[in-house]
Amino acid sequence: MAHRIVLASNNAGKAREIAELLPETAAPLETQSAHDVPEAEETGTTFVENAIIKARNACRHTGLPAIADDSGIEVDALGGAPGVRSARFAGEQGDDDANNRLLVERLADVPAPERTARYYCVMVYMAHAEDPTPIIAEGSWEGWIQDQPRGNNGFGYDPYFRVRGHEATAAELDPATKNQASHRGQAMRRLAVELADDQERG
Repeated sequence: MAHRIVLASNNAGKAREIAELLPETAAPLETQSAHDVPEAEETGTTFVENAIIKARNACRHTGLPAIADDSGIEVDALGGAPGVRSARFAGEQGDDDANNRLLVERLADVPAPERTARYYCVMVYMAHAEDPTPIIAEGSWEGWIQDQPRGNNGFGYDPYFRVRGHEATAAELDPATKNQASHRGQAMRRLAVELADDQERG
């Protein structure tokens, strides 16, 4: 078993969240920035493809196993957009304000009940760059898109995403509630179970 696992992300907060959900027997998790891994070009057309691209990139540059995630929001009235382009919906990577403005603009003529949407996340574990059977876990989180932002706890589309079963947006939920319910939390827990089972079989 490897002594370390690389997270194909430079986000230290994400690394802490994932590390907390990994099996106790799993190797320590490190961000790819600790290994000077360059960002992978996300050329896939699906979340699974992009997660595998990022995991493989981290494996190749480090020689270590890697975990990667790819996630985004799918709006039914927009045919599933922005989808894999969620972070670049308005053209510039990671410009949350611009992305949200464009989303609200595109939904201006759509009645509130028809603004159904979901966050979707895929997490992948690859033992090495040529791993033919990566472990893949998924999670989804249902809700609606609203016109006005509410809450300060989230990022991305969270202030506009009203969570099904809650009278709150994702940005209004406390971190523990959000991690329990969210697409990423679901995917991380499923990946942790798969990793634990894989270690037992190994």
